[in-house]
Amino acid sequence: MDTASSILNSIQSQPLKPEIFAACGAVVILLLTLYYAFFSTDEERPANFTISLPKQCKPGWQGQVLDEPAIKIAGSSAIQCYCPANGMLLGRVNPVTQDGIDRAILRAKDAQLEWAKSTFSQRRRVLKTMLKYILENQESIATIACLDSGKTRIDASLGEILVTVEKLKWTIQHGEKALKAERRPTNFLMMYKHNEVRWEPLGVVAACVSWNYPFHNLMGPIISTLFTGSALILKSSEQTAWSLAPFVSIARTALSACGHSPNLIQPLVCWPTTANHLTSHPSVAHITFIGSRPVAHSVCASAAKSLIPVCVELGGKDPAIILDDKSNIKRLPQIASILLRGVFTSSGQNCIGIERVIALPNSYASLISILEPRIRALRVGSTLDEPEEVDVGAMISDANFDRLERLVSDAVAQGAKCLVGGKRYVHPKHPRGHYFSPTLLVDVRPRMRIAQEEVFAPICVLMRADSVDDAIRKANSTPYALGASVFGSASSKDVEKCVRGVRAGMVSVNDFAVYYAVQLPFGGMAGSGYGRFAGEEGLRALCNVKSVCRDRWPGWGIRTSMPGAIDYPVQSAVRAWHFCSGMVELGYGEGWSRVEGLWRMVRNA
Repeated sequence: MDTASSILNSIQSQPLKPEIFAACGAVVILLLTLYYAFFSTDEERPANFTISLPKQCKPGWQGQVLDEPAIKIAGSSAIQCYCPANGMLLGRVNPVTQDGIDRAILRAKDAQLEWAKSTFSQRRRVLKTMLKYILENQESIATIACLDSGKTRIDASLGEILVTVEKLKWTIQHGEKALKAERRPTNFLMMYKHNEVRWEPLGVVAACVSWNYPFHNLMGPIISTLFTGSALILKSSEQTAWSLAPFVSIARTALSACGHSPNLIQPLVCWPTTANHLTSHPSVAHITFIGSRPVAHSVCASAAKSLIPVCVELGGKDPAIILDDKSNIKRLPQIASILLRGVFTSSGQNCIGIERVIALPNSYASLISILEPRIRALRVGSTLDEPEEVDVGAMISDANFDRLERLVSDAVAQGAKCLVGGKRYVHPKHPRGHYFSPTLLVDVRPRMRIAQEEVFAPICVLMRADSVDDAIRKANSTPYALGASVFGSASSKDVEKCVRGVRAGMVSVNDFAVYYAVQLPFGGMAGSGYGRFAGEEGLRALCNVKSVCRDRWPGWGIRTSMPGAIDYPVQSAVRAWHFCSGMVELGYGEGWSRVEGLWRMVRNA
């Protein structure tokens, strides 16, 4: 005992080193992995599969550099696909016709009839199979995303892969609980009833998604649709049509590997003139739309013809409020790092990107001094060509460059200062790429156009607020209301005041957009759209909500029996009225009135 005690005391007096904890953890993970691989009989074990990668993903691939990169080709209906970072041709994609949309919907309907009968366990296995493949093939997925959108590998990892595997993991772990039938309360008169709400498959749903996240924007609707037991018509943007096939093949091949029909997912791409056929199709039960406000008006008007419900996510003008408490002043360099990531991720082409930094007086000048040299040092380029020399990637096209330059020059003309950038950038190695200089614009006021319009570009807009109330007013001064950030002391009442006061669908405190990394419901209000995807609310939104009311004790013969006073044909309308009014008093009155109600029922029965 003395020896054991001395050993124990020795262990307690000398804390274990982190390296020992790490080694022990690695051994445990290895043993669990070996057990899972060789001894587990888990019915949800992921299936293995492989996918042939496009030749463009191979190291050293070089394509034809287009003289004038554009998705439209003169004299052809085909979509020309190219890399926005260097202008290299990726290929051409033929857009679907109206007949093609009809055939895709028929295939999906046929496949969904069987899939609707699948168990949650079977659905989880498909998602686990997808998860396994994505984790093992991160590099190739990132390469495809970078080729088609021009973003950096880091942006592809954080904005495409991480959020996709989070959605998969959350749905695997919590999806069944979200969709299980839920018991609801009853009342006094209906005490003999059992009430529940069910979430059942809708059938065939559609998703029309934007180009800024070509992998995640496709995979998100796929994950939710499959888990809810429906089939999906998935329309990609013409801007990223090339990556549609390799990305969707991950889900379709996972379905096949698990013994299910790949026809549950029907990918397509078309020109806007054809899209209305999909968005008004009577066989489509729900539409998820991610895109711009002008296109949303068209989609919703089209969907209204068949009364199709639409979840609309339209981007925003997200503010980040920087309070003046002491903890913030000390943490400004760390806060600036979060702001930079929030502004310049995916070259600012992020619906929940930080579009306005609103700082109180004591933080304002210091923040400028921190941000200016860091933004000036940002390197722009092609991550696949110069992987160690790029911070900010390309933009999807140069179509908005004139508008962006006008927004900056108009703001400067009205008193703002452009400290860095403010114009398009011609890359010396990639002159056919679409680049806009990382920009810092300060002293911006709410009435300036750049403070009102979504820029969707690598532009950091800094605004000064005189007080917390002024910061909230400025945050709420645009038509948008998607996300927001508030930076301040955790114990500060001003932080909670901002969280309550800012008009938005989502708020991050001392962070940027983390609500999406934990699968909280995603969406906004006002000019940012309506409806939610992600989380429990997002899954349920893709279901038919069915209310079921049944007898609680059917075996005892306790069920509804129509009272004689109100049975058709009614013998006495006066007696029937007194009976009904007494029943209402019995069920919903208070105290003695309930007894009076019962007596009235008895007298008029």
